[in-house]
Amino acid sequence: MVTVGIIANPASGKDIRRLVAHGSVFDNEEKVSIVRRVLLGLEAVGVQRVWIMPDRFGIGLKALDNLPLTIEATLLDMPAWFTPDDTLRAARYMAEHRVGCIVTLGGDGTNRLVAKACGDVPLMPISTGTNNVFPLMIEATTAGLAAGIVACGRANDAIIRAPRIDVYRLSEQRTGEQIDGTPPDDIALVDAAVYDERFVAARAIWDSSRITDLVLTRAEPGNIGLSSIGAHFLAGDYPPGHGLYLRLAADGTPVRAPVAPGLMQTVYVSAYQILPPDAGVTVCRERPTVLAFDGERELELHAEESVLLRFNPHGPRIVDPRRAIALAASAGFFKHV
Repeated sequence: MVTVGIIANPASGKDIRRLVAHGSVFDNEEKVSIVRRVLLGLEAVGVQRVWIMPDRFGIGLKALDNLPLTIEATLLDMPAWFTPDDTLRAARYMAEHRVGCIVTLGGDGTNRLVAKACGDVPLMPISTGTNNVFPLMIEATTAGLAAGIVACGRANDAIIRAPRIDVYRLSEQRTGEQIDGTPPDDIALVDAAVYDERFVAARAIWDSSRITDLVLTRAEPGNIGLSSIGAHFLAGDYPPGHGLYLRLAADGTPVRAPVAPGLMQTVYVSAYQILPPDAGVTVCRERPTVLAFDGERELELHAEESVLLRFNPHGPRIVDPRRAIALAASAGFFKHV
């Protein structure tokens, strides 16, 4: 049975950057409407079953209410704790039960959690977050069509690999040379930053003056968030398929960048390094710091604790929606006899 999963984060688009920057609030009622349009797109291309992650707001339940569907669409049968762990468990369950695609509603942070647990299941990420470098600004009907086409096996050539950053905590017993073949302790999809703060606290990053080290999977002009620093610093001189390491310090080159919606800041880049596939940097600071992944503080580091941040080109599989629909159209998929 062709099955697609939907993971919609009710908390995406609502973090503290609405107060310290100018991020727009992404209303959950709009997410309900997005899920409805995704469902109708999935139905139109022959998907037979849809599982939706349960959430505190009831996005899935409200989307299904009075929506005439001929396919089986239900909430995923899992306990809901209404924490980020729900996203991890839902993605893991969907992967274990071999769904053909997972549609996500969220920002970079939501998709990072899904990518940690989804294995090789393709993702169709719809942007509803604060920093949206990884997910796409796309009409939900189109996203549903593309996800369904891929799930039905009609557009395998429309699936691409996105890079990621593998994060390894090192110790006297575990050096950088001993991590090959072992799973990382954590991952980031867009950026991993060493943040000069002792506690995770409000999680979101908005003060770039506290960043000492930054690893990026991409440095594309036009992005928002920390990846914009790399894009503005290199001014287009950045080879595709590589990562980027930046060392930030007060004696560096000043770079102006939008580190959050409506929030332009000047950062100072003192050194940089292009990272080829599987290359990384080891970072160690004299005092306690925090590691932030995809714009959110996640991991507290002790003084003198070392961490390896490695660029991995073999991250999650992502659907290219335009290519998926183009491939299906060229094969006559949408023509009725």
